[in-house]
Amino acid sequence: MPDQPRPHRTAAVIPAAGRGVRLGPGAPKALRALNGTPMLIHAVRAMAASRSVSLVVVVAPPDGAPEVKHLLDAHALPERTDYLVVPGGDTRQESVRLGLAALPEGIDIVLVHDAARPLVPVETVDAVIETVRDGAPAVVPALPLADTVKEVEPVPEGEPEPVVATPDRARLRAVQTPQGFDHDTLVRAHATITADVTDDAGMVEQLGLKVVVVPGHEEAFKVTRPLDLVLAEAVLARRRVNDGF
Repeated sequence: MPDQPRPHRTAAVIPAAGRGVRLGPGAPKALRALNGTPMLIHAVRAMAASRSVSLVVVVAPPDGAPEVKHLLDAHALPERTDYLVVPGGDTRQESVRLGLAALPEGIDIVLVHDAARPLVPVETVDAVIETVRDGAPAVVPALPLADTVKEVEPVPEGEPEPVVATPDRARLRAVQTPQGFDHDTLVRAHATITADVTDDAGMVEQLGLKVVVVPGHEEAFKVTRPLDLVLAEAVLARRRVNDGF
């Protein structure tokens, strides 16, 4: 009998070391309650909902790893998925790198997911994983833009900003997470790219490799401002009605 191909092993890294100042004073953003449960727990459950994800690595605030570990232990999480908490760094980029360094051998696919996107559906997670399995080195879920976008010239704060261009909206996408990567590709990107970037896919782009887009989901929005919390609560309320609990 010929050897059967080894199944891909997938891990998710969730950087959760940010303070989330736009949500106002209080606990770090990832620990803010959403329907009585910290956003981080919702985000971890969203990754673990995929049967492909065997490990979730949470990158905690540098001085908050014990608190986050206690939080995970106190909430019901799927038994089929293992969890690991590691201290993060001063930047998101450094935190992701520390999360990658904590992964065991044998991980082929890595998801990087924002703790502040607690409601991403499992269908989106699975679509990202499947596209990496099919050979894409980097995959991002994204949505078409509903608004016209203007490029402006930077000016001192408080002054009117002159418009310099109107990009073609049809060619633009609003990127979400989880972003999915071939493990070795993402490790190489973090070892090579030192400039600050806004997402990990941008680092892979700088390596000259192809990044592809799969459809995102409107419920995978980022909880950044107080109004986003209200919207997230409404989504959870609708899910409770639809799921019958």
